[in-house]
Amino acid sequence: MTVEQLEQETQNCLVIRQDNEGISYLTLNRPSAYNALSLGCMQSLIQSLETIAQDKSIKAVVLSGSGKGFCAGHDLKEMKEGGTEAFYQETFTTCADLMACIQSIPQPVIAKVHGIATAAGCQLVATCDLAYAADNARFATPGVNIGLFCSTPMVALTRAIHPKLAMAMLLTGEMVSAEKAEAIGLINEAVAPEDLDQRVDQIAMLIAAKSSYTLKVGKQAFYQQRDMNQADAYNHCSQVMTENMLAYDAQEGVEAFLTKRSPCWQGR
Repeated sequence: MTVEQLEQETQNCLVIRQDNEGISYLTLNRPSAYNALSLGCMQSLIQSLETIAQDKSIKAVVLSGSGKGFCAGHDLKEMKEGGTEAFYQETFTTCADLMACIQSIPQPVIAKVHGIATAAGCQLVATCDLAYAADNARFATPGVNIGLFCSTPMVALTRAIHPKLAMAMLLTGEMVSAEKAEAIGLINEAVAPEDLDQRVDQIAMLIAAKSSYTLKVGKQAFYQQRDMNQADAYNHCSQVMTENMLAYDAQEGVEAFLTKRSPCWQGR
């Protein structure tokens, strides 16, 4: 393949995947549309995530956007042109499937945010397991400004931050700074733009050094227990920890700790 052909293929690809040292980097590739989530883009991202879920060599995923911003939400131009109830239903159902996919794959997914993350783009950030942003990034759920309440982004937002803070974002549509996003728990950390790549790589590599089996068990249990009452959550997680303790990697990890050596993970 020539350089020109490779460049053309990259330009036509809605989601670009690059793997390095156990980390899969997924980049939304619609820079001229601020990586708006067209139906095709969401389907491509789901396909990429489902493929990664089956790839035992991948320990963590980093999701970012190309161009000037992370993601501006749904593609309003496409939705206007689609114009039917069936198309709207397919769009929002696919979006829900995407968010569920992010949280159901065994690998932790880290959002790396620059520029803006608005509407369904903000939903992506709230859904990812971790999120880091440039300190000049901004976040919003501005659907109310155009008569379209951000109801599906609301699902992720109300599970990530305090209900009244989520409601303020949803009702006003105002932009939130990265500093405030960190303060309210929408993101883990805001860093200088020039430090964002390094900081996210650092976190991803820390995660990638862990047992893939343990990461899978922990991530799954986190989302399962979150909506249970306290008693049910403890019962469930006690069983999870019992099964985890019986696994090879836990036995290896304990033995390595006690004998003061590095563990050799087997992913089981």
